[in-house]
Amino acid sequence: MERLICLAIGYGFGLLQTGYLYGRAKGIDIRDHGSGNAGTTNALRTLGKKAGLITFLGDAFKCVFAVLLVWALFHNSCADIMPLLKLYTGAGVILGHNYPFYLKFRGGKGIAASAGMFLSFDWIIVGCALVTFLAAFLLTSYVSVGSLLIYAGFMIEVVVLGQMGYFEVAQPVLNEMYIIAALLTILAFYKHRANIGRLLKGEENKTILFHKKQGEE
Repeated sequence: MERLICLAIGYGFGLLQTGYLYGRAKGIDIRDHGSGNAGTTNALRTLGKKAGLITFLGDAFKCVFAVLLVWALFHNSCADIMPLLKLYTGAGVILGHNYPFYLKFRGGKGIAASAGMFLSFDWIIVGCALVTFLAAFLLTSYVSVGSLLIYAGFMIEVVVLGQMGYFEVAQPVLNEMYIIAALLTILAFYKHRANIGRLLKGEENKTILFHKKQGEE
């Protein structure tokens, strides 16, 4: 029952579509522009850096707040499975973000929401994800490459840390955590299938945050 409650709480928080709401405040639906989704990258490209930052923070921290609520509800009664419940909550937020029912299930790709899950889940995972994303993005200027690599790393980190006893939960709970991590990784790759196709063809759009001024080398 706790697992279903965590999924439901997460999904409810995930319905807060920061990019969509910000765009509506500016008189547009960002899903009708650019890549057609309501996530950070499209907000950045469609409405600028401020919109991109606000969208990222809003989508990330909705997951943090969802996990904090779950911790407040269950940290006494379910302390032995709290890492698992955090994952269920994060999964719910990502599903709500990607498939909001009130927007005809057209949301984002879940990467900013995933960043919030990493942040609220474990400091080692969030640190590895940050380094991986920044290294991949700075080297390639492809947000999609960084996003996919952090999920591949997330899957590996959860398994390695789990088998090292880091999460301090029983093996059946670990196995359940591995399944959720694997499903979230598969979902991330599925949501980026168009990006993967463009990468293979050399047609993926780069994101340049800092343009050189005219006359600079």
